[in-house]
Amino acid sequence: MRIVISAGPTRERIDAVRFLSNRSSGKMGYALAEAARDLGAEVVLISGPVSLAAPEGVRVVNVESAAEMAAAVRAEEAQADVIIMAAAVADYRPARVVDGKWKKSAGPVTIELERTEDILAGLGERKRPGMILVGFAAETENLLAYADEKLRRKNLDWIAANDVSCAGIGFGSDRNQVVLLGRDGRKVELGPAPKREIAESLLRIVLMK
Repeated sequence: MRIVISAGPTRERIDAVRFLSNRSSGKMGYALAEAARDLGAEVVLISGPVSLAAPEGVRVVNVESAAEMAAAVRAEEAQADVIIMAAAVADYRPARVVDGKWKKSAGPVTIELERTEDILAGLGERKRPGMILVGFAAETENLLAYADEKLRRKNLDWIAANDVSCAGIGFGSDRNQVVLLGRDGRKVELGPAPKREIAESLLRIVLMK
């Protein structure tokens, strides 16, 4: 079985030294990659910029921007049996990137943003029969409603919803708590627990092992 997993944040350049990003550490995606490897899968980990060691026995594709992650996912999807999009991909990027360093000025600065490609929605549109597609929904309110809407709108098989406003879980933490929703109506609560334990439970459910 070939499992493709995305992890970490993306960085969207403003100029030569600045970028827009988010608080994702990549720990959940890396835990999923290690757990999938230990189940005997061939694992491809598409990783944004993180401070984590590459898991042994996993092929890692390093990317920086949302556009680079989209291209890397497209390059792997035809051979994937399962795709798990655990990365926190930027929804927006600067419409204009300054070649050098943007010099400080006396007045306020406005940065115009444009939408990035919705990688997960594209995967849902192109999903092959038999392929399993899993997304993540990091929310701060209306967790289940937003996650269920995303599950159906993007043609996912499963979505793992987590409330990133809760202290001690989510971004940067070694622990997590998620609600796994299936397109068949199943709802499974996982955690709070170490991310590796969450990853193992999630994979057993998704793969029906």
